[in-house]
Amino acid sequence: MAKSKSDELVFLPLGGSNEIGMNFNLYGYGPAHDRKWIVVDLGVTFGDQTTPGVEVILPDPTYIEKYADRILGIVLTHAHEDHIGAVAHLWPRLKAPVYATPFTAFILREKLREADLLDEVTITEVPLGGTIELGPFKLELITLTHSIPEPNGLAIKTPLGTILHTGDWKIDPDPLLGDVTDAAAIRKLGDEGVLAMVCDSTNVFVDGHAGSEADVRVAMTKLIGGLKGKVAVACFASNVARMDSVIRAAEANGRRVCLAGRSMHRMAAAAKSVGLMTDIQPFLDDTQAKHLSENAVLYLCTGSQGEPRAALARIADGTHPHVKLGAGDSVVFSSRVIPGNEIPIRNLQNKLTERGVRLYTERDHPGIHVSGHPCRDELAEMYSWARPEIAVPTHGERRHLMEHAAFARDLQVPQQVTPRNGDMVRLAPGRAEIIDEVHAGRLFVDAGVLTPENGDALRERRHAAFNGIVAVSVALDGRNRIVSGPQVRALGLPADDETAMDDILDELADEAEAALKRLKGEQLELDDDVEMAITRGVKKACQRIWGRRPVVETTVLRI
Repeated sequence: MAKSKSDELVFLPLGGSNEIGMNFNLYGYGPAHDRKWIVVDLGVTFGDQTTPGVEVILPDPTYIEKYADRILGIVLTHAHEDHIGAVAHLWPRLKAPVYATPFTAFILREKLREADLLDEVTITEVPLGGTIELGPFKLELITLTHSIPEPNGLAIKTPLGTILHTGDWKIDPDPLLGDVTDAAAIRKLGDEGVLAMVCDSTNVFVDGHAGSEADVRVAMTKLIGGLKGKVAVACFASNVARMDSVIRAAEANGRRVCLAGRSMHRMAAAAKSVGLMTDIQPFLDDTQAKHLSENAVLYLCTGSQGEPRAALARIADGTHPHVKLGAGDSVVFSSRVIPGNEIPIRNLQNKLTERGVRLYTERDHPGIHVSGHPCRDELAEMYSWARPEIAVPTHGERRHLMEHAAFARDLQVPQQVTPRNGDMVRLAPGRAEIIDEVHAGRLFVDAGVLTPENGDALRERRHAAFNGIVAVSVALDGRNRIVSGPQVRALGLPADDETAMDDILDELADEAEAALKRLKGEQLELDDDVEMAITRGVKKACQRIWGRRPVVETTVLRI
């Protein structure tokens, strides 16, 4: 495709820049009024203490939804949730064909089946090392190593230059599952000329190399060999290489493996569908595991991050229907603590300890986990292979992106640009620069409903969580006289004892009645005015009593 004078090549992150997770990257080509787009990854992030009741958070596609007819395809680099988890939620708003390698396609189909979208979404399976042609974009898949099968970088070739989009990666000389990083393909790109490299920044503050999965297998085999009783290992189900390492370590020590958690079963099935983990012993079901000697079984569990509904959380609570752990048993955490999950992980570990379970973590046994992301020496090696003109750090918080840009500058990369979500970067022609800022928000999956991040429901829930709730009800007759109430209930607000709370509620009822009596004429006829007056009066009283302004819900009944 020939280029014209008005054509531009732009990069637009709507998720994954200034944060780790929720990757949603757009590349546009053409004149500003008529760009063609491709989407690279469409992932989620997860809720925390600041989003009560919300477990899954999505990037907001409002900007690109306006141009959905110009989206040529959605290309997925690998099957982690922060790269594919939003497809089933947001595809109906984009309706573009999806491209993925076989393992990623298997995982995606399961998600689409659950969302009843499997028959609607066109998925094209692309072989490892394959190519995709989408209008002005010609994409070549570059084999990398990561913590899941079939991770790919993308060489995105356009008439205005080539972009290397790394996705998630590391350099592992012995990844155990899958091929090593295709350094020759990246060097070839460098020889041909790479305009920009959009690159993972997760471990930019960590010196050296991330480490090899082969070393983890050795460490896990040694550790498990010294344990007695029942053993459970918690790791990310999506880390199939780690699952494989744990399984091999268990078998080397005479233990059979029982999977605990739906995600474990799903990932194992996906791995076997592409020819991985085919030479291991069949997994035990729950009944078989119960009848084996305690020294002959290992449970491979979901829940390493303290997720409340995962298998390990239920084991810690004693509510798992099949797996019980206690004194003399062991739990191995073969994962790192993701920032923000410190509290639930600590609570989980304390519950297990209360049961007499001995814990083994990365902190006291460093060899039992390695990261799936590049450290500084690996970043330097990647830059030496690709030799881009422009460094575009992504997949990191602000501090990661700025440090990555500084590191690229030290490596003699001529240009660096550090976009936030919503910053449109013109990569060519001319020097790289941010040329526009578009909407880039978040959507919350709240009880199965997609809601804006600042929606009323969550805002009220947060307010109630920190300030409590007061409910007031009053019944009025046809002449606007009180015939019952005001009745007051308080939830989540303190008192010295039950008697003291009764006195407080009486005081609030008096304040509600006083507020009602201050109304005159037509105000008494309007329920909204009556409710507003009582609510304001009670809130002021709560501020005086507790120093807080709880959610006050007033109900007026007419008799």
